[in-house]
Amino acid sequence: MNDPRIRSIVIVGGGTAGWMTAAALAKVVGTENVSITLVESEEIGTVGVGEATIPPILLFNKMLGIDEDTFVRETNATFKLGIDFVDWRRPGHRYFHPFGLLGADLPDRVGFVHFWLRWVQEGGNPDFSRFSAETEAARVGRFARTPPTGGALPNINYAYQFDASLYAAFLRRFAEARGVERIEGRIVAVRRDAETGFIAAVTLQDGRSVAGEFFVDCSGFRSLLLGDSLEVPFEDWSRWLPCDRAVAVPCARTNDPTPFTTVTGREAGWQWRIPLQHRTGNGYVFASAFIGEEEATEKLLSRLDGAAQAEPRVLRFKAGRRRVCFEKNCLAVGLAAGFLEPLESTSIHLIQIAVNKLLDMFPNRDFHPAILSRFNDETNQVYDSIRDFLIAHYKLTERDQPFWRHCQDIEPPDSLATKLDLFRGRAQVFPSGFDTFHETNWFAILYGQGFEPESYHPLADNMSSDELRVTLAQIRAAIQKRVDGLPPHQAFLEAVASRPGGGALI
Repeated sequence: MNDPRIRSIVIVGGGTAGWMTAAALAKVVGTENVSITLVESEEIGTVGVGEATIPPILLFNKMLGIDEDTFVRETNATFKLGIDFVDWRRPGHRYFHPFGLLGADLPDRVGFVHFWLRWVQEGGNPDFSRFSAETEAARVGRFARTPPTGGALPNINYAYQFDASLYAAFLRRFAEARGVERIEGRIVAVRRDAETGFIAAVTLQDGRSVAGEFFVDCSGFRSLLLGDSLEVPFEDWSRWLPCDRAVAVPCARTNDPTPFTTVTGREAGWQWRIPLQHRTGNGYVFASAFIGEEEATEKLLSRLDGAAQAEPRVLRFKAGRRRVCFEKNCLAVGLAAGFLEPLESTSIHLIQIAVNKLLDMFPNRDFHPAILSRFNDETNQVYDSIRDFLIAHYKLTERDQPFWRHCQDIEPPDSLATKLDLFRGRAQVFPSGFDTFHETNWFAILYGQGFEPESYHPLADNMSSDELRVTLAQIRAAIQKRVDGLPPHQAFLEAVASRPGGGALI
């Protein structure tokens, strides 16, 4: 009887996507009975834009058994409590999208925001961020890890801001130490089996051939295997997300790094600011139909905190995804599968989603169609839900400029239109199990941009007004006590840097 198990895996492309995949496979699948080979060329650069993350990255590092303190030191990481949106709804306005819950769990199976909305309608303070420990900590620049269960005090939920190239190098060392073989070389041809259409091998510029049973396409925008060789179509979403360029440049650090990413609305898109330990990452994501590359570059350089540390680099892209990401014996991960602008720091998260699903649905050599179909359906739902979340950012603004008026006039996908109708009615969007962003995320964005619901869940009326007022006061006091007990973010980073060896495993 033939052994159905896969015995050879070839990863095409390095960077964050390639080395996250290699590290996870080496850790979980192992290299004792499966050869894992990564092919990359130093001549081909990586995009390296995804320096900010969302909290699930902690689970990925934990799966690998990576020590958090070591990780922070090796990648020049800082901690991230959320995203500060500046001049987004309109110039002069700002709101914060925090990680974690708002308020606290209350009775009657109703989310906190419904009790809070009732309180506001009864005359309470309309600033919902006062009930977010992460937002309050970000405002005063404080951070610390909190216990898994905080008791009467709220936990602090966080992610990281790090140097993506250093993270890839860190994971490369991790993977190679566990038996992953790296081959340097530029791929010039892809050979497919004449009978099955499966990818059989890739040919390098020097004539070498690298054969395998399972191929993972981490070749970036080129989508060398899934797009070029297997010809899986690309679904263009630029009618909803018109930004198609980004200019990126690092600059010198001028202040202590903030424990959050800043997103600033600009004339034809938005600017990111990602503070790391050693520098600050900056970029301007824009629509070329409304501003040229040269003008966008000049504007970005004029808005930096410190001196530019490299020549600005322009990236050209199109929002969308491949029709499927798993075809025959090839899985595309990262940019080879699709691209969504990093407005909500989901680029690395989408890599993580693909890797996790691969481990959950790891195939045999027959690559059973039902497994691939399930994989693709779930992945497409993830991409589609993030797409809708991003579109909502652009649709619901008050900025009076050609680019923003264009975005306001966009007819949203039916899936987003339904969510907006639900939220307008009573602050619920009912996300599915495959949605990256949940009710509290949608609330922070929609309410933060002035899209106020008309009512709230009727079960929030079960609490008396006096009990509601006292309960919210207690929650607010617990949040303030938690924040007051946190050290400055920079002090926490310095403590991590001074610890010898490793710290607690995350």
